[in-house]
Amino acid sequence: MISKATIDKVFDASRVEEVIGDFVQLKKSGTNFKGLSPFTDERTPSFMVSPVKQIWKDFSSGKGGNVVAFLMEHEHYTYPEAIKYLAKKYGIEVEETEQTNEEKEKSSERESMYLVSEFAQGYFQSTLKNTEPGKAIGLTYFKERGFSKETIDKFKLGYSLDEWDAFTKEALGKGYQLEFLEKTGLTIVKEKEGSPDKRMFDRFKGRVMFPIHSMSGRVLGFGGRILTSDKKAAKYLNSPESDIYHKSKVLYGIYHAKQAIAKEDNCYLVEGYTDVIQFHQSGIENVVASSGTALTPDQIRLVNRLTKNITVLFDGDAAGLRASIRGIDLILEQGMNVKVCTFPEGQDPDSFAREHDKQELINFLEENATDFIRFKASLLVKEAQNDPIKKAETIRDIVHSIFKIPDRIQREVYIQECSRIMDISEDVLYNTLAQLGSKEISDANKKYKEERKKNTLQKVESTSENVSRKVNQLDELEKSIIAILLFHGDKTETFSDVVLEEDEEGNMTEKEVKVDLKVYEKIFLDLQTDEIELANEHFNAIYTQLIEMYNREGQLKMDDFLQQLTFEQNALVVDILMNEEKYALSNWESKDILVKDKDMSVRLLVFQTISMLRLKLLNMLVDNIHTLIGANNNATSVQLEDVKNYWELRKILSERFGLVTNTTFHS
Repeated sequence: MISKATIDKVFDASRVEEVIGDFVQLKKSGTNFKGLSPFTDERTPSFMVSPVKQIWKDFSSGKGGNVVAFLMEHEHYTYPEAIKYLAKKYGIEVEETEQTNEEKEKSSERESMYLVSEFAQGYFQSTLKNTEPGKAIGLTYFKERGFSKETIDKFKLGYSLDEWDAFTKEALGKGYQLEFLEKTGLTIVKEKEGSPDKRMFDRFKGRVMFPIHSMSGRVLGFGGRILTSDKKAAKYLNSPESDIYHKSKVLYGIYHAKQAIAKEDNCYLVEGYTDVIQFHQSGIENVVASSGTALTPDQIRLVNRLTKNITVLFDGDAAGLRASIRGIDLILEQGMNVKVCTFPEGQDPDSFAREHDKQELINFLEENATDFIRFKASLLVKEAQNDPIKKAETIRDIVHSIFKIPDRIQREVYIQECSRIMDISEDVLYNTLAQLGSKEISDANKKYKEERKKNTLQKVESTSENVSRKVNQLDELEKSIIAILLFHGDKTETFSDVVLEEDEEGNMTEKEVKVDLKVYEKIFLDLQTDEIELANEHFNAIYTQLIEMYNREGQLKMDDFLQQLTFEQNALVVDILMNEEKYALSNWESKDILVKDKDMSVRLLVFQTISMLRLKLLNMLVDNIHTLIGANNNATSVQLEDVKNYWELRKILSERFGLVTNTTFHS
């Protein structure tokens, strides 16, 4: 268990905008920061970070919370893992007690896989540096590639012994379970024919090792390169797909490159591990690799969170260059700006960076990086030469790429450029573009019609639920009470109250008195007096925690408070906090309630919110009685008396608090 003192230090030191800024490109927006959602595929930023409140809200997915909640959502950390990550980032020593066997058993399967992968990384590093085969084979290979000791340490490079089960034996001996060695793909397990025994092999036997990290630095898997001339073995071998490693969602080097990408506002995309490492050693760190796979939308979105600009680097003699650049249409679809740079024949990013210093490399990239559309047009024109049919195919190919661009102004600029390069009128290109658009609309419409039949019932149910939520006045009132406590709970206000006094003649008269109370005390006393408990279980739990904290601390300590809540409750609180204007001065008119006093002070806000809650509950009581009367087709004298009393009380409350209620309020 991590000590409370450590957790407090972590929250005191952590800045939500700094932590999230490592994963999402944030831009200043008033007092807040704004960026693209890391949880959904969006082109218009709806992800907000509040440095003042130290919370974040993703309006596209509905998620939100504090800095720890972000790490738990984005990186799938457990709470202790998130605390440790922040402690490491801010240089805080973690004090914790030893885990019991029972606590270890409760660790999730994913966490067990992460732990196995972390152990493997350390083991391969140690093997590289501390064994004779590691130094003679692995270390020699890396030095031949020109990698320094600092670079090897930075990328956690390693070596797997050329033995069948050296790693597996070591891991089992350290207490790691075979189940997770197999699930991460580090160990291959095969059944022995006619025997209950199992044969175990190291997947990466005899290979130099490249750990693959997540954006936060967790070990997801490995790439291993064989150094022998065995033609039967693959040159490069990757970890298989698992619960923690999805090749299509990972970019090699993203952990080491993320800050440089955001700072430089550009990302270089290469093909291999050594390309990335060599660029870093040259001093250019905003570089990642697709690891030889075709680009995927998920990989592009990783970059898109950090920058809108991407430069794809190709080998000078890359085979199938045309096939490779087709995949880059996906980048255009994401609304990104794409450039392409090819190296001289016979060279790749690794070799070129090795032979040139940093400034020479920067100059080459700046001078030779070409806009993707221009590059594609030039490449295809050379292929088409004087063949009219090939030229027509080339034009369609280029227009198809332009069609992928969501920004209309960019499309027009590229159409003009294509017209100039291909020596064809803009009208023809626009017509081709329009045909593609018509086809897409037609296909989408057809798909929509097919799906509409299936989804009609679900849509009706969903719409009904949305309408129900919109008109749930009780929920809105209870949410407003939570909002008042969050924004104004510790403020002292002078409240008016009405007490009954007996005059000299023995008659009871009302008298208004003034009393100074904290806002949370006033709300608590009013709800206690009426024996009101919030109907929404999440709001009720949040209300209870708020009152307890105010009673205990005298103020709201947001970090401590959010830690006490469930994910659902956390999301509700963050929604209120990030919509301060909406809940600070409640929009009663939208609830069929007219407020006479438009100068809404905190005092009046409390009075009118509590009174509206009372009125709503009174209406619900009346509705219940009407329902009983309707069911029995008869009204008892007691029921009629109750209705009369409730409506009289409703009238008194309305007049006292300056509210004019719509006759439809009780519906």
